[in-house]
Amino acid sequence: MPLVTSTEMFKKAYEGGYAIGAFNVNNMEIIQGITEACKELNAPVILQVSKGARAYANRTYLIKLVEAAEIETGLPICLHLDHGDSFETCKSCIDDGFTSVMIDASSKPFEENIAITRQVVEYAHAHGVVVEAELGTLAGIEDEVKVSAEDSSYTRPEDVQEFVERTGCDSLAIAIGTSHGAYKFKPGTKPQLRFDILEEVQRRLPGFPIVLHGSSSVPQEYVKMINENGGNMPDAIGVPEDQLRKAASMAVCKINIDSDLRLAMTGTIRKYFNDHPADFDPRQYLKPARANIKELVKHKLVDVLGCDGKAE
Repeated sequence: MPLVTSTEMFKKAYEGGYAIGAFNVNNMEIIQGITEACKELNAPVILQVSKGARAYANRTYLIKLVEAAEIETGLPICLHLDHGDSFETCKSCIDDGFTSVMIDASSKPFEENIAITRQVVEYAHAHGVVVEAELGTLAGIEDEVKVSAEDSSYTRPEDVQEFVERTGCDSLAIAIGTSHGAYKFKPGTKPQLRFDILEEVQRRLPGFPIVLHGSSSVPQEYVKMINENGGNMPDAIGVPEDQLRKAASMAVCKINIDSDLRLAMTGTIRKYFNDHPADFDPRQYLKPARANIKELVKHKLVDVLGCDGKAE
């Protein structure tokens, strides 16, 4: 099966009350862990690549690794650019064979966001590629995306219909209380997504797929693993998974997952080196890291996204 767009994935997800996992990838082991989990649970998947990942792993290597995963699993896989910051970056990915791109001009004024997004949409649609855009700005840090809490803003539901109609984008990332990175909410707080905003967006854009960025749950077992083996992560909790599941049952068709994968890999490797200080074989410490990524993804597919068994 060749790489696919997210169009049919989102249509089925919206109608079925579940979401597709969009997992950020940086190397072979992460791709293998994700896609092996999806294969076992027969789940569709979006593998997404940031600008930073393209620079780190080399754009050609990443694409070929994703193509290898498609051959090995036979799953419907969408290859997506996460947080494209310019028309040129999006165009490069489209030309390289990506089936989906995100143009993130959310930090720009409304009219400028529309103009940049429209330019990407026109080029992408002419090449059979779908486009995700963003309204509202999430706090936090992820690769080159850095937004302070003071500069973050919720999406205004009254803007979404005009934005979608004027840009022609295929899906929309909105800000309802999630944030990028692992350092989210202090323990003892009660994070609460703004479902009132999501409900109003859904009312104004019936049937239109919505995306949630910054949706890591910060699994405490891996935070503990890191800190018990030489790390120094501050106490923090993530977005409650029951709230993500509720969002997936509504208009949210794509939920981004990145930091949790990094925590699983880093925690596992730190523990391995603590237990085996003389080992220097990368295969020995990357193997358990890959296995824990796989288990984490299986949990997300079943308990958060609800997309297990949905691949066709």
